Amino acid sequence: MEYSDKVVIVTGGSKGIGEGCVRVFVEAGSRVVFCARRREAGEALAREVTAKGPGEAHFVACDVSKMEDIRRLVEGTVERYGRIDCLINNAGWHPPHKPIDGFTVDEFRRLLDLNLVSIFAACQLALPHLRKTKGNIINLSSLVGRMGQLHATTYVATKGAVTAFTKALAIDEAAHDVRVNSVSPGNIYTPLWQEAIDAAPDPARCRADGEAAQVLGRMGTIEETGRLCLFLAAEATFTTGVDHVQSGGAELGYGRKTRH
Repeated sequence: MEYSDKVVIVTGGSKGIGEGCVRVFVEAGSRVVFCARRREAGEALAREVTAKGPGEAHFVACDVSKMEDIRRLVEGTVERYGRIDCLINNAGWHPPHKPIDGFTVDEFRRLLDLNLVSIFAACQLALPHLRKTKGNIINLSSLVGRMGQLHATTYVATKGAVTAFTKALAIDEAAHDVRVNSVSPGNIYTPLWQEAIDAAPDPARCRADGEAAQVLGRMGTIEETGRLCLFLAAEATFTTGVDHVQSGGAELGYGRKTRH
């Protein structure tokens, strides 16, 4: 797949799924502007993928929970390249698992700002430019936004909202020929997953359980998610308002769900 000379913004692009998107879109010939809070990792990734080409990447330090940072990201991209063709809203966080009693209302509000309000803001700021190019938006949601997850009420709520927001925005923006889709990954092997493995009492068992959760018998890769996003941007031109589950079949079939 090619997406040559298209201008793509990726939030949270220095590691994990965002990094996968940066790598795949640069390989497809795109000019990628990506952001994250950690400058050193972002600049290193930009140098690496630009050297390989055929596209290029430019890193911007940005905290997507701050409206002015998002505005600077979008306006800086337009100043640099003159257009925006695709916005990939990937930045977000999964808090440690706790029952509802373990979360405070302020923690939930902060997570809403990071996982949901930032996507609203980025879409709002980028859409005047995406309407000119008849571009597209891809919002990263999650499989658990559909099926729930133990001790993750705040995270699941934010991701369910991302999926619903995507569908509503797709209706509005169809009048401008802007497509809006979401991707809902299941277990993708990312640094966040590795942190969970390292923190587990039995890391090898934790990794094995993560692999075994899918009928395909493994976790997905960040590049596989990047390629799905590239397909949505470059090839799926009659697709809008659709949530694309990328789970390796984790949600299929029955499982043991009783308390004992």
